[in-house]
Amino acid sequence: MLKEGYNFEVVPPQVDETRLPSELPSDYVCRLALAKAREVNRSESMVIGADTVVVLGDEFLQKPANRPEAKMILDKLSGKIHTVYTGLALICPACGGQKAKYDSTLVHFNILTEEAILRYIDSGEPMDKAGAYGIQGMGSFLVKKIEGELDTVIGFPTRLFRLMLEEHRKCMRA
Repeated sequence: MLKEGYNFEVVPPQVDETRLPSELPSDYVCRLALAKAREVNRSESMVIGADTVVVLGDEFLQKPANRPEAKMILDKLSGKIHTVYTGLALICPACGGQKAKYDSTLVHFNILTEEAILRYIDSGEPMDKAGAYGIQGMGSFLVKKIEGELDTVIGFPTRLFRLMLEEHRKCMRA
């Protein structure tokens, strides 16, 4: 797959996504992004890992397991502001470097009617998304505004990726 001028191969990793006791959202997404990158580490190319979590107050809102859970999550988010954290990890086999960073974005949700929530759940879109919504798809109607990077909410913070690549290039030249 070609994105941002780079060739990518998507390899779904199998990692335990259990949150550690008292783990901060930023630490959680960085730890998981790095674990995912390590799981699919390739000796011949750079590996990128990413993980996203939706946090409302102190509650982590993961992917819903079923329709009732999706409804419960969307009811909680209705009319509220939450934070989306995305961790990004890079592993470079050429220099042995491994690093993880994160970005966060505030998301302001519209007040949602039960009918709108159920119609959205019927689309199937919420079922594989942290927080039970996809801002880049049909779920865009749920969001009033964001404060931060849209790509962070989508799950691949391109600005952060470019910064991390530039830091890596400087390290390689040193």
